[in-house]
Amino acid sequence: MHPPQSALSQSALIVIDVQNDFCPGGALAVAGGDQIVAPVNALMGAFECVVLTQDWHPADHASFAANHPGAAPFSLTEMPYGPQVLWPSHCVQGTDGAAFHPDLRTDPAQMILRKGTQPQIDSYSAFFENDHSTPTGLEGYLRSRGVSALTLVGLATDYCVAFSALDAARLGFAVTVRMDLCRAIDLDGSLEAMVGRMTAAGIALQG
Repeated sequence: MHPPQSALSQSALIVIDVQNDFCPGGALAVAGGDQIVAPVNALMGAFECVVLTQDWHPADHASFAANHPGAAPFSLTEMPYGPQVLWPSHCVQGTDGAAFHPDLRTDPAQMILRKGTQPQIDSYSAFFENDHSTPTGLEGYLRSRGVSALTLVGLATDYCVAFSALDAARLGFAVTVRMDLCRAIDLDGSLEAMVGRMTAAGIALQG
């Protein structure tokens, strides 16, 4: 039996990867990453549907520079699905680095989506693996909840937030990114490039 339309949530807050390893002191720290936690917590009450995503890598993940002898962190390599940045090992399953920031409210979340769990493929987007075709299942969850509009916050603006936003727009969701509630890595101009791509895709950038 389907719930009445009034019970369905039309908008959702997607909180991307607010985890210890992406915050100051973490293995892949984003400058100021911890500054967004309190305002993100405050925003949760404005949404009936809240989803948290969590990078959740096996230790032997192919995107880790440590698993490519001689490769430097932040260098590029070619994977079957295209170019891949080789990252410092981060958000390894079950470690403290993979845990949510201790001040992040997790109780309001109806769903926690773990991504990057397959050793041979990375997942920046909350919707697809980096081959841009293998789904995570998030779209189906949101559709079944009656969600048509998304607001994205989190880490990092130019990677997991932007790729999630672009995929959401491609799937037909109305997408807003709260730029004031994101922080960027900005690797070789990546922030400017991804802001351009999001703007071109019709994504609303606020804050």
